[in-house]
Amino acid sequence: MSPRKSKSAFRTITEVADELGVAPYILRFWETKFPQIAPIKNTGGRRYYRPEDVELLRNIQDMLHNQRYTTEGVQRLIREKGVKALMGEEAMKDFFEVPEEVVLNEKSREMVVKLLRELNTVKADLQKALDEEE
Repeated sequence: MSPRKSKSAFRTITEVADELGVAPYILRFWETKFPQIAPIKNTGGRRYYRPEDVELLRNIQDMLHNQRYTTEGVQRLIREKGVKALMGEEAMKDFFEVPEEVVLNEKSREMVVKLLRELNTVKADLQKALDEEE
């Protein structure tokens, strides 16, 4: 038995499979059906799941096994409402909010502002491309 990992630790496919009570091949199958599940892979191809991947997998499992959604139904729900809606507000706080105690120095603040500008540019370009498709 391995030592208990922190909530923020990355997990292997075996650890996630054991935690969810499914076989590893099920997780690999879900990765093909839900592109939002994107574990980090090392050069040897070994998967490392981030905490938000594990939470998403837990919610997908619940919808498929307990709520009796079909795979297509879960895909449609994610497509229509997004991953954040699927995971629930409380889980999102753990993974997507910056803690208040984070303080940036001037150089870090400038980098964040620059990155935000770049992200907004990418967002605008993506929106433009989507609008052109319609």
